[in-house]
Amino acid sequence: MSETTHDATVAVTPPAAPDEGLTARELAAKHGLTVSGARPSLIEYVRQLWDRRHFILAFSRAKLTAQYSQAKLGQLWQVATPLLNAAVYFFIFGLLLEADRGMSREVYIPFLVTGVFVFTFTQSSVMAGVRAISGNLGLVRALHFPRASLPISFALQQLQQLLFSMIVLFAIAVGFGSYPDLSWALIVPVLVLQFCFNTGLALIMARAGAKTPDLAQLMPFVMRTWMYASGVMFSIPIFLKDKPEWIANVLQWNPAAIYMDLMRFALIDGYGSENLPDHVWAVAGGWAVLFALGGFVYFWKAEERYGRG
Repeated sequence: MSETTHDATVAVTPPAAPDEGLTARELAAKHGLTVSGARPSLIEYVRQLWDRRHFILAFSRAKLTAQYSQAKLGQLWQVATPLLNAAVYFFIFGLLLEADRGMSREVYIPFLVTGVFVFTFTQSSVMAGVRAISGNLGLVRALHFPRASLPISFALQQLQQLLFSMIVLFAIAVGFGSYPDLSWALIVPVLVLQFCFNTGLALIMARAGAKTPDLAQLMPFVMRTWMYASGVMFSIPIFLKDKPEWIANVLQWNPAAIYMDLMRFALIDGYGSENLPDHVWAVAGGWAVLFALGGFVYFWKAEERYGRG
């Protein structure tokens, strides 16, 4: 476009820029730009996690190997730690406080060790989840990957540690007269359900811990309270038989107690179905689905905020 000026020269007006008048959002869309670190859709997020399944597994194995790399006994501490805890609890609760309350020694010792091992699985998953983001900020800020990979890999690490410990647990059960039978096949679905529950809880705690790092200092007290309320050292229906029934029901229906009781039922011959709450498998499945799906969505909602600030 041109026009004649007062001195008879011709002035040429430059053409309008093709991007003139576009907003920043429109300009980015025109040139195929996207927001860095934007949260993907839930389906896309699941696909990204599946694509990184090998990283999740390798990361969990590496963390498990490195956990006791500085100790002389190395990986033996994976078994020795819960065994020592069980020995302390047996001395305090089994001998001094007589928390067995009528259970024979052949039942109570496997009962106690099973409770310690199974609850430690949940406890360790929660504590690892709290630090999953806040304790790995360098990795989170340096690389682009679905952040749920971290709490999931930590929960998987704790599952692998429990599987090592199960060898000792089987030996203790056999040593006190509970020999393998068809009920031991129930161990597999119990572990699957508990792993789903633990993973969901780890995801919830990972988001909470990323926002409030001090939560890591509070959680040991919360977990200790949860342990005492879940019947790790005593049978809830026997120990609370003189209390209002609703108290025993609430304690028995909490997920930690549910998974411990199911494992005891599967492993210990003298621990029958009369010790389990009603609809125990439905409750165990409900807890697993609720926390696995709810925790995953809850964590995904804050995906773009992890590692910022």
